[in-house]
Amino acid sequence: MLALCGGLLAPVVGAAAASQLDKVRASKTLRVCIWPDYYGLSFRNPKSGVLSGLDTDMAREFARDLGVTLQFVDTTFGRFIEDLDGDRCDIAMMGVAVTPQRVEKLALSRPYLRGDVYAVTTRHNTRVRSWQDIDRPGTRVAVLAGTYHEPLMRERLQQAELVVIVPPRTREAELEAGRVDVFMSDFPFTRKMRDNHDWVRVFAPPTPYFMVNAAYAVKQGDSAWLQRVDAFVSAIRADGRLFAAAQRYGLEPMMIKD
Repeated sequence: MLALCGGLLAPVVGAAAASQLDKVRASKTLRVCIWPDYYGLSFRNPKSGVLSGLDTDMAREFARDLGVTLQFVDTTFGRFIEDLDGDRCDIAMMGVAVTPQRVEKLALSRPYLRGDVYAVTTRHNTRVRSWQDIDRPGTRVAVLAGTYHEPLMRERLQQAELVVIVPPRTREAELEAGRVDVFMSDFPFTRKMRDNHDWVRVFAPPTPYFMVNAAYAVKQGDSAWLQRVDAFVSAIRADGRLFAAAQRYGLEPMMIKD
């Protein structure tokens, strides 16, 4: 609706903005932000270029449920919030960890996976031979910039040196080259290391270290869109689609039972 203002037609102040759900339906396209190096969740095979993983499968299911086409948008954990706010994608489906820092900036769906922190080192590393060796003087501990491991390890490490890896550098390359002693990651990514490299050693924490839920992320302030995303998460949990995908990609240990 328009109102007369100074002799010109102007939008009525306070008119409700269109929901992202309306925009998706109007464009007939769902734009999904993914991190294409997330093994088991949203991984692009470097040889074939094919995307696979639980979240890419669920993105296809969501687009099918909405009756729209699907467009994947590559991003990183250091950039995806900016991409959502800048309307470069409608939703991030890439195992977004629910942390206090992200709750302040994003609207997050009900969780669909839960996992802990794992450590990856090399079989020949003499400095780190157990979880207890990580936080010791002289140990260089790597995390990927923008992941929840960055603020977590900055807070938790008391003696070791924190090394923040900024893409295009990778944690695994820095580890293999000997520039770091260990890097911190999660269950899906450490499965990638085990499956593809015979030189790695993976440590699980002896007791829960930082259990975190994974959710889908959208911009804040759009309750209609968040409710539709939550309804989708409830549906895939109830009808078995989520469990079947977790089985396909070896992620059953991350399934939320409650």
